[in-house]
Amino acid sequence: MPLKPLFLALSLTLATSAGAANLTEVYRSAQAYDATFASARAAYRAGQEAVAQGRAGLLPNVALDGNLRYNSLDSSLPGGDADYDSNGASVNAAQPLFRKQNWVQYAQAKEQVKIAARQFEVAEQDLILRVAQAYFDVLLSQDTIAFINAQKAAITEQLAAAKRNFEVGTATITDTHEAQARYDLALAQEIAEQNTLDIRLRALEKIIGAPPGALDRLAEPVRLAPLAGTIEEWADRAAEGNLQAEIQRIAKTIADQEVERNRAARYPTVDAVAGYSVNNNQAFGNLQVDTRAASVGLELNMPIYQGGLISSRVREAVANQEKARHDLEAAIRDASLQAREAYLNVSSGVARVRALEQALTSTQAQLDSTKLGLDVGVRTNLDVLNAEQQVLSARRDLAAARYEYLLSGLALKAAVGTLGPAELLEIDQHLHPVAAR
Repeated sequence: MPLKPLFLALSLTLATSAGAANLTEVYRSAQAYDATFASARAAYRAGQEAVAQGRAGLLPNVALDGNLRYNSLDSSLPGGDADYDSNGASVNAAQPLFRKQNWVQYAQAKEQVKIAARQFEVAEQDLILRVAQAYFDVLLSQDTIAFINAQKAAITEQLAAAKRNFEVGTATITDTHEAQARYDLALAQEIAEQNTLDIRLRALEKIIGAPPGALDRLAEPVRLAPLAGTIEEWADRAAEGNLQAEIQRIAKTIADQEVERNRAARYPTVDAVAGYSVNNNQAFGNLQVDTRAASVGLELNMPIYQGGLISSRVREAVANQEKARHDLEAAIRDASLQAREAYLNVSSGVARVRALEQALTSTQAQLDSTKLGLDVGVRTNLDVLNAEQQVLSARRDLAAARYEYLLSGLALKAAVGTLGPAELLEIDQHLHPVAAR
């Protein structure tokens, strides 16, 4: 096994077995393992070669040729028949002096390298979003199971109380059945959520290459930072900085250069050429003829007519140039729309989290009041069970809203092209190991 993959595998194993992991640590593991990101990294390395290939059209071209032949000669001259061997070798070099097409192609290669770099940045942002989504999906399932277990414990108390009250004759069997039904429903919900958790753990394992250990969880209360700037300011930032829009902007530049490159096919080309050849041959009878030839000079090639090929290629390039212009405009509009959607999701996410925090406080107060009402005989066991269900729903919705708020913040940064590992470090400030909650 090569040393680098072995080191990465060892690092990944240590990271996943060393206890709790935060979002940044999971992301680093994903960088070392995720196949989609590895494919993007290889594509980036391949894209870097475009410059060397484009530069090759400006540098000398040297070729070495050789031959070794058996010859059979029949001649009408006296003694002219002969069977003999011949051999030769030549070396030829050409240095482009003026080739407009090659210079444009070299400029295009530089732009293609920029596209490869932006595409790799897109892959990095995509990995961050996928890791964060998988990470928070796991946390949400774990939270939901914890909420269900808390509800089961509360229902168990209600079930025991209902049975005692029925035995002493202060309650009907209906209270027992209602509590039992709620307990069975909570148990079914727990089984379903446990299955969801297992699936989400496997999804995270697919990204990082090993079963995830304990994940750091959101500390409470969660500090929600308001957005700086208006929605239009964020949309303008996306139009300028969005990576997909930047890729299309570079593609438009390449399309412009392609028109220039095809028009340059009408220009003459000038090359400096040099050659040297050696040939050993046998002529008539036993006459041995050896030749040495050297040459140096300039070659001019002027295209006159190629059946309309150049004109057709120019028209094709102009049409592709127009297509690139529309693709760029579409990418800019998409980027602005993504920024607006993410901005609204973050803004509404703040309001939703605060509303759900208040809802949780209210439902908890309602549950406490309902329990008190049950003790004094003005509330039923069913009322208590319903109140507990409302508390569970509020807790689950609040947890989901917090995670959606954080993911929307990452999506907004991706829309404007600034999403990076630093944003994960910022989220890690809100995460703490389970024991430290």
